[in-house]
Amino acid sequence: MAIDTDPVVACPAGSGRVTVITLREVSFFSDGQRCAGRLFLPPEAAWTACVVSAHGTTGTMDFGLARYAQRFAEAGLVVLTFDYRQFGASEGRPRQVISVRRQVADWQAAIRFARALPEVDPDRVALWGTSLSGGHVMTVAAADPAIRAVVAQLPFMGIEAGRSSPRSGKVTAALFAAALRDAAGALFARAPVTVPIVGPPGAVAVFTGAEDDAVARHLAAEAPTWRNEMAARSLFALMRYRPGRLARRLEMPLLVCVAEADTAASLPLATRAAREAPHGELRRYPGGHFSAYLGEVQQRMVTDQTAFLRRHLCATPADATSG
Repeated sequence: MAIDTDPVVACPAGSGRVTVITLREVSFFSDGQRCAGRLFLPPEAAWTACVVSAHGTTGTMDFGLARYAQRFAEAGLVVLTFDYRQFGASEGRPRQVISVRRQVADWQAAIRFARALPEVDPDRVALWGTSLSGGHVMTVAAADPAIRAVVAQLPFMGIEAGRSSPRSGKVTAALFAAALRDAAGALFARAPVTVPIVGPPGAVAVFTGAEDDAVARHLAAEAPTWRNEMAARSLFALMRYRPGRLARRLEMPLLVCVAEADTAASLPLATRAAREAPHGELRRYPGGHFSAYLGEVQQRMVTDQTAFLRRHLCATPADATSG
């Protein structure tokens, strides 16, 4: 696989052939601010069906998403990835602040952009989200029944009541102290007080698993736009967010992919969402929250997701809903 100066990705297909994928830098506007995106285009004969995707928490397009986008494109699907406002290559200030409302609006703007592309059939658009964006795709699809299918990977479905935190009490207290300082500063338009997203065990960070830290370091080497920090005030927005409650309103097929050792996203809430969705499927994998981005688990997930997306995007609506 290589990316040349003409932005083309050459991917070896399963049959031994080479599938040539065009990578196009694009942008669109959300509430008047530019969101940066990347369009992965399979050979022209395969155009029509499209997967819109974005990362979770502070993740950016270059933070592991290409591993999924290239596989989907190799299978004949157009893929649009994008960065939220205030993150990565997109506009917006202050930087590194997570707003659920703004990020959901960015998803809706990305979908409008994708549906207007000449390469895309607007009736064949699916959503793919991971971690926090695994919750966003539920929120967006619940309000947009024209979405053809949804993949929610290691999804954040809300805070599970009574669930113990993998972080120590001292680390949790430090995170919330920073969140309070940041929220107070925001009232006076001060620069965000930030906390690390990923750190080694015992560090003051949002994710502190050894696997999380190792995978994040690997992906960071490929991701010049990603910053390992989040405005601490964002913790309050995440505490209020409950996208899993919308599962029963989804009219389209839903695939929920969970990791058995995930300590960041609630396994019971994700399982419940898959069960309550009228056309929900659940797939379980070994590993923790970051296992989806590298290695064998990532390969298993993307294989299952590709099959799901092709089944529902490349069939008639009646075939797709009947499975």
